[in-house]
Amino acid sequence: MLKLFLYSFFSPRLYRKHRDGPCEVIYKPNSMEKWGDLVIKTVNILTSLSYYASPFIGMYIYQKGFYTFEKLQTLTPVATGFAWVVVLSIIIRAIGRVTNPKYVGFLRIFINTTLDPESYLQSLRKYDFDFKNWPVSYSITASDPSWLEINPFSRCSHPELPTYKRIPLQLLAFVVVHTFGMRLIYPGTIALVVSSLWRFLLIGRSQLVETFGGLRAKLQTCDGNFLDTMFVDKREKTDRGNTLVVCSEGNSGFYEIGVMFSPIKAGYSVLGWNHPGFAESTGKPFPSQEQNAIDAVMQYAINILGLKVEDIVLFGWSIGGYTAAYAASTYPEVKALLLDATFDDILPIAQNQMPQSWAILVEEIIRTYADLNISEMLEHYKGPICLVRRNNDEVICLRQGLIHTNRGNNLVKKLIETRYTNLTNEELLLVDKYVRLFGTHRALLEKRDIGESDRKILKLISKHMQELNGTHCIPLPDQQFKNILDSIIEA
Repeated sequence: MLKLFLYSFFSPRLYRKHRDGPCEVIYKPNSMEKWGDLVIKTVNILTSLSYYASPFIGMYIYQKGFYTFEKLQTLTPVATGFAWVVVLSIIIRAIGRVTNPKYVGFLRIFINTTLDPESYLQSLRKYDFDFKNWPVSYSITASDPSWLEINPFSRCSHPELPTYKRIPLQLLAFVVVHTFGMRLIYPGTIALVVSSLWRFLLIGRSQLVETFGGLRAKLQTCDGNFLDTMFVDKREKTDRGNTLVVCSEGNSGFYEIGVMFSPIKAGYSVLGWNHPGFAESTGKPFPSQEQNAIDAVMQYAINILGLKVEDIVLFGWSIGGYTAAYAASTYPEVKALLLDATFDDILPIAQNQMPQSWAILVEEIIRTYADLNISEMLEHYKGPICLVRRNNDEVICLRQGLIHTNRGNNLVKKLIETRYTNLTNEELLLVDKYVRLFGTHRALLEKRDIGESDRKILKLISKHMQELNGTHCIPLPDQQFKNILDSIIEA
């Protein structure tokens, strides 16, 4: 018991034992563990807030003169008392844990490292607990950071500006993107968002494990980030199970409550993952880290799960279209690429959300730190591909309700332009004309007596673009997912 008590000082938080009641039921700590954990959580939150408020705290310390030795002596009793509260909380939490049979059962498994790695992992998968203590299932050899990451001011979207304007612009862009800029692009990295969704994420994870037999795994990317992944294996259960769908979520999407469920219900094997900085995944979703993340996911699918590249379908929703398109350009032998409610280039969407006076700053931030240009990625992929356009998309449309402002149109146009290089200028104008129409309108046109060029362009658009009569966030129906894949793979 003493050994368990000592281990319980810093052992992970337990959230749930799988298959121990409905998915909505979570682990209930006793009062001692709950009180101790509450104090420790509060300290962690205050520490995190103090990091962001450090400039103001520093100014306050300077103004009050707390940096002198005499003033520091007066603060020593306060700091000592604070430290004792933390230590006492850790001890009380440990006592609460070792007096709770459910936690003791988990702790015995957690500290039993004498098992072989596979058996140990299988035992841990019976529980849902703090992911930072989860063992790594697959890691990529570490690599040095890119030159751009080390030298963030090496690029500028406006090199023509005089030095006295360019340098302040670059400095401001750097500060913005490393404080709140990336959080605006990827709200899924905001702690408050994750905290508000925590229970839903836990329930979703439990459902994936307990209903669909999901296997959770921790991957380490070449830049040192850790990814939270979930694999649902249907290879011996359904006719479509030999095809693996790798899902990339949107900027506020998590695999626990995201797009995984459509291909799962359609009968495919599915591998979901959370972006760097989302929920339990570490890092920040800068393009280089996103690329390294999807590469680790693909390598895990090939080397550990035993899938062939040609049996993998890449499915990207919203901003996840970037990582899906990058993976397709890196692994061009994949079976197919399906992009749902995505865009050609994030810059027009970002500028559309900001005041016009910020246009230069927004362009500097995007082109230097978050240059998500999906259309450029697709130039390197020649396999089966389809874009799903949402007809009432309030995010990808620059003007809500106006289908011709949907940036998915631009992606389809650039795809057709680069893939079918023999098209004439007149035919390219027809692409621009017809891609703006609703699918029902194009279907009516095909039934009429139209020119050969018109019919040719209408067929190309229908081949590479399907429509969903819905808003940005509604799930893609599993039957439509199945029909789209069947149509583009057989074409």
